[in-house]
Amino acid sequence: MTGLVNIVVIVAVMALVVQRQLRAQRLDTERRFWAAPLVLAVLALRDPQLVDRAHEGPAIALLAASLLVVLAMGCVWGWTVRLWRGADGAVWARGTRATVAAWVGMIGIRLGLFAIGSALHVHQSGSALLLGLAVLLLVRALVVNWRARDLEPAHRTDVTG
Repeated sequence: MTGLVNIVVIVAVMALVVQRQLRAQRLDTERRFWAAPLVLAVLALRDPQLVDRAHEGPAIALLAASLLVVLAMGCVWGWTVRLWRGADGAVWARGTRATVAAWVGMIGIRLGLFAIGSALHVHQSGSALLLGLAVLLLVRALVVNWRARDLEPAHRTDVTG
């Protein structure tokens, strides 16, 4: 996949995800939350330029650091989401101000890693960002779904006569 296409996919997915996270939505814990991250990861891993062969050591270290950062940020992001049960027992989720702060922090860290890579003259493909986004989305979904399972059921106050 070309770099421009990767950037467009990344921006589109990020815009969709952030927009959806900031409004209340019913959480379907039975759906295949891993499917979209899997597709993104496959697209990223198919790129032969994922690792800069001219600077293989620093490129692998930068990719590993990037994946560790998004792993941690996925956990943070998953914990910033507000979860609750509706009266019907359904789980609802909505991003908070902390969610926005987590996104801003993650983008800042990613820019810092990009600057380090540029200083080391490491070619950084869009596929590395795509792989990072896949890991981020998967970890966030795992954390949110894990938290949702621990929610207490909603108490009903039905009075029958």
